[in-house]
Amino acid sequence: MRILVINSNTTDSVTDRIGAAARAVASPGTEIEAVSAPFGLPLIVTRADWLVAGPATLAALAARRGTYDAAVIACFGDPGLDAAKELVDVPVLGISEAAFHAACMLGRRFGVVSFTAALRPMFEECLAHHGLTARCAGFRMGPPFAGDPGRVAEERLDLLAALCAESAEQDGAEAIILAGGPLAGIAPLLQPRVAVPLLDGTQAAVRLAEAMAGLMPRSPRPRRARALTGFAEDVASLYGRA
Repeated sequence: MRILVINSNTTDSVTDRIGAAARAVASPGTEIEAVSAPFGLPLIVTRADWLVAGPATLAALAARRGTYDAAVIACFGDPGLDAAKELVDVPVLGISEAAFHAACMLGRRFGVVSFTAALRPMFEECLAHHGLTARCAGFRMGPPFAGDPGRVAEERLDLLAALCAESAEQDGAEAIILAGGPLAGIAPLLQPRVAVPLLDGTQAAVRLAEAMAGLMPRSPRPRRARALTGFAEDVASLYGRA
C-alpha cells in the first residue's frame, strides 16, 4: 500500500517531521511518501493562508495521481479536503478530520492543544464543519509565533505540556489532540507528562487511511468532463477534458 502525505505548507523541515511520524505508525508493507506543497506559505496560520493552501494541496495530489492508494492532508484545518474527496479516486483524509473522529472514540469530550492561538478561528471552523463542536471540551493555545515551524515543537515542549494539563484538569478533556503539522511526532515525548491519551493527527490519519484504502479500492469514478482554465495541467486533469 502507498500513502501520499501532503504538508500543505512549503517548509520541508515540517514535511520531514510529518513523514517520520507517519512512518512510525504505518503498517508493515505500507510505503509513505511525504511531500511539501509545491507553492504557498511556510506556515498556515490565517483563513487567507488556509484558502491559498487548498489549491496547492490539490496540485500535490494531482501531480502524483495514480501512484498512491490513499492520501493524507497533513495540515490542521484540512485545506482542499472537500475538493479532494470529490475529485480524487482514492480515499483522502485530513489530519484534523481523522483526529476529531479518533478522539471521539477515546472519550466523551476532547481538547485541542496547539502552539499558537492565531490558529484557533480556523480550527473552530473546521470542527464545526465536521459537526463535532459539541464534543470539544475547549482549546488551549500558545502565544503568537514567528520562528522556524520545524522547531516549534521542541521550543515549546514545556508550554505544550502545560496546555495539555490545563485541557485535562480544567476543561475536562478525556483525550487531547496535538493540532498542527509542526507538532507531528511529539505525542510520545509529552504522553508521560499528561494523564489522558494524546492524539497525533498525522498518525491517526495514516492508520485510518490504511483502513479506508482497504474498504475502497482504487477505481475511477464517472464524472462529466469540464474545462478548468488557468490552473496547472495536473490540476485541470482532475476535471477531465471538456
